[in-house]
Amino acid sequence: MLLGERLALNILQRMSGIAGQVKQLTERLGNPGIKVTDTRKTTPNFRIFEKLAVKTGGGENHRTGLYDMILIKDNHIEANGGIANTIKILKNKKSNIKNKTEIEVKNIKELKIVLKEGAGAVDRIMLDNFRLPDVKKAVSMNRNRFELEISGGVNLKNIGRYKHIKGVSYISSGSVTHSVKSLDISFNFIT
Repeated sequence: MLLGERLALNILQRMSGIAGQVKQLTERLGNPGIKVTDTRKTTPNFRIFEKLAVKTGGGENHRTGLYDMILIKDNHIEANGGIANTIKILKNKKSNIKNKTEIEVKNIKELKIVLKEGAGAVDRIMLDNFRLPDVKKAVSMNRNRFELEISGGVNLKNIGRYKHIKGVSYISSGSVTHSVKSLDISFNFIT
């Protein structure tokens, strides 16, 4: 038992910290219509444990790997010559794609393009680092056509701002796995 004590405690402390952080985020959000999710930013060789800890804390897993959802990020968009061209490429390939596709937008201008052109190619839109007024505008513009996800800079201090938002499905936070503080747990023998 003593041989594995330190390793077991380290794992338990880290996973408890993650679960506790997700629970706090969910409680402070106070909106059961929005799911708090993790990202793929996990500790090498600990993804399975960290994803389980997120679920244990009441959150959801955004995706486990590159195989279970396609996420089109800013560097992909840039490499494809812009967001409109990226959507055209997605539409041409969509019949071969079985997974959901999410696309990141950085501003209202990009959002307008996805709302106009994205049907049949995109399932979810990630509002990356949108300020609250722009999130509200995005929800109004979207009219529930696509799933919406808020991402970037959401933490315990500001997640409550989204309590009354309707029309957003997810808030993702990489910090629940890459920046969480481990819970302080000790293992003692009682004699």
